[in-house]
Amino acid sequence: MSKTTVNALIKRGLGKKLAEKVAEKYTLAALEKLSDAKIKKEFGKDAEKILKALGREVKKEKKREERKEKKEKVKKEKKKIEGIDAIKEEIHRIVKKKNEYLPHAVIEEIAEKVERENLTDKLETIVERAIEEYNSHLMDPYEACGMVAAQSIGEPGTQMTMRTFHYAGVAEINVTLGLPRLIEIVDARKDPSTPMMTVYLEGVYRINKEKAKEIANKIEVTRLINIAEVETDISNMKVVVKPNVKSMQRKDITMDDLLEALKKVSKVQIKERKNEIEITPQEGNENYRELRRISEEVKNIKIKGIDGIKRAIIRKEGDEYVIYTEGSNFEKVLEIEGVDKTRTITNDIHAIYHVLGIEAARNAIINEAYSTLQEQGLNVDIRHIMLVADLMTATGVIRPIGRQGVSGEKGSVIARAAFEITVDHLLGAARRGEVDELKGVAENVIVGQPIKLGTGSVELAIDVKKLSKMKVKK
Repeated sequence: MSKTTVNALIKRGLGKKLAEKVAEKYTLAALEKLSDAKIKKEFGKDAEKILKALGREVKKEKKREERKEKKEKVKKEKKKIEGIDAIKEEIHRIVKKKNEYLPHAVIEEIAEKVERENLTDKLETIVERAIEEYNSHLMDPYEACGMVAAQSIGEPGTQMTMRTFHYAGVAEINVTLGLPRLIEIVDARKDPSTPMMTVYLEGVYRINKEKAKEIANKIEVTRLINIAEVETDISNMKVVVKPNVKSMQRKDITMDDLLEALKKVSKVQIKERKNEIEITPQEGNENYRELRRISEEVKNIKIKGIDGIKRAIIRKEGDEYVIYTEGSNFEKVLEIEGVDKTRTITNDIHAIYHVLGIEAARNAIINEAYSTLQEQGLNVDIRHIMLVADLMTATGVIRPIGRQGVSGEKGSVIARAAFEITVDHLLGAARRGEVDELKGVAENVIVGQPIKLGTGSVELAIDVKKLSKMKVKK
């Protein structure tokens, strides 16, 4: 029996007799290794006291309390949701009673704020004000919204510059802005003139510069010419590759990566020397023309990176690192570990459409057009741009505003003919026997009759004889 163990157990709150009984069989270290079940089996009713002395009951109690707190938290959250749901139901009831309409998003926002600020007693007043505000922002019946939107975007568009600007904050990357960019957007061009991406990172990659560099190296295309010297030795009929060690370290490339990439070159023999790699044509193919082909192919061979991305620049913005790229490959970049898929963006609208769908493409058109106008200091109401984006994406694919898209698909023959290729449209319509119902703006202006929009949507007749008989009140 160890006196040290007895004293230690007494200090932990056990009685002297029990401490001695335990110390006869176990040291303190051996006792701590025993499971709860074993202690209960061996010491019976005294087991609870021993477990308490070992601090295990305290841990259990703590866990029990934590579980209880968690349950209460979940219950509270559930109650909160139930509260919000009740508020939403009440809002729907008030709106229905007043025979009005509020969008789902507005109802959600009101419910959340009312619940947070505890304003349930003023709910009816809040809903009334919301309905009033919503109705005041609605478009008037028969408003020529398309014409107004066209004027609102077209007029400031005349003040836009025709130059290419540097992208804000990234002086090294040129991005098309101003009028050429706006034309690119509304024409729905498949390939933007200066594609770029803003790659946001997540986890450790967003706060650690070295980790951010790893992703930048994975993204940026590195060709052999960027990390090595390529010499053509005509006298010995060979191409010599001399790797630059510092460049390879900076780009995180090994000699194995280099040799693996060189295997893609056809009809050659590769020999690794001390500080260089020799590439010779296959036997029977040793001529100057073949050597030149090998040299050009070797220089342009891709070692690592994603196709389409020429450069990747790291910038610190606030507390995180962001990568800006010259060139775009949205789909492949999103596959890389450490890239934040929820925030990474590209200015290639078609790439967004193929990867994320038509709704995301619609948002991209709105954001790109709006930011292009804002960058020039031109304030256009975003709803006009939203209308254009809706029109471009309404069919589920991106259509340009032009003869290949929206304007070329108009129902009116005269409107189509007024836009472009007049004779072709008129001949085609005559051949098919099309009828123009003169419902739009352009066709009514051309034939010289009032447009059935705005004031032209209402027909009023005045009986002049009856009017003259009326006494004018003074």
